Amino acid sequence: VEKSDGGEQSANEAPGAATENEIAPKIRDDPRFAKYFKMLKMGLPMGAVKNAMQRDQQDPTIMDLDPEKSFESQRPPDKE
Repeated sequence: VEKSDGGEQSANEAPGAATENEIAPKIRDDPRFAKYFKMLKMGLPMGAVKNAMQRDQQDPTIMDLDPEKSFESQRPPDKE
């Protein structure tokens, strides 16, 4: 009976990197950065968008990343 409940089994599986990437939104859909991609879609030049990011204390190099992948998957490893 437990095996027939596939939803419960997948919820009990050990979490992995793939699970985290599925949960994390694409950069263009991430609420932290979505407004900047909307600015691009409306026709603002990339330089203006990057200036707006700096004004908002965001890292403008984020706009150079792949918007179809999550920010977390493209973040450089922490140096400790």
